[in-house]
Amino acid sequence: MDTFDAIEARRAVKHFDPEHRFTPEEEKRLFEAVLLSPTSFNIQNWRFVVVRDPELRAQVRAVSWNQAQVTDASLLVVLCADLNSWEKSPERYWRTSPPEFQSFIVPAIDGYYRGREGVQRDEAMRSCGIAAQTLMLAAKAMGYDSCPMVGFDFDAVGKLVNLPEDHVIALMVSVGKAVEPARPRGGQLPLDEVVVTDRFA
Repeated sequence: MDTFDAIEARRAVKHFDPEHRFTPEEEKRLFEAVLLSPTSFNIQNWRFVVVRDPELRAQVRAVSWNQAQVTDASLLVVLCADLNSWEKSPERYWRTSPPEFQSFIVPAIDGYYRGREGVQRDEAMRSCGIAAQTLMLAAKAMGYDSCPMVGFDFDAVGKLVNLPEDHVIALMVSVGKAVEPARPRGGQLPLDEVVVTDRFA
């Protein structure tokens, strides 16, 4: 599917076929695409919790406004980020680069993030947002639908998935085979209201 077609066709679908399952090959292809999502300094701080256990899915649904897509979608992905990925062996993020570049970029990672907790969290949310969009567009290109979700108790879901203390949850995405179309678009704002040239008036 053409990229622009995928962007235009992607919608937040709420109703999925609960019997449908991805093949291992499809799931691998989907996540390999997601892993190409950009992250600052290539720190790859996202972590993807794929909730498979039906009982755990039901528990997540109970703290997610009882939304059916939590249990009915083929995949339920909790997009998390490691807030401290920048200091966990950062040289591995550039292991295939020339030594002279590594000697510059690895210390720069430390200099940018150390002591800047707000920046660490902002980066986590940016990275997960970009990865979520990649996930949804890749799914659409493969003929599937998705739904980004923030309608859930973040703390409760964190406990259910045993979220490490230095991780945060950004959002969840359900992916699968739609059984009902999405609602009509609510209406996009005009370009001249959201695109600013050079500076705000």
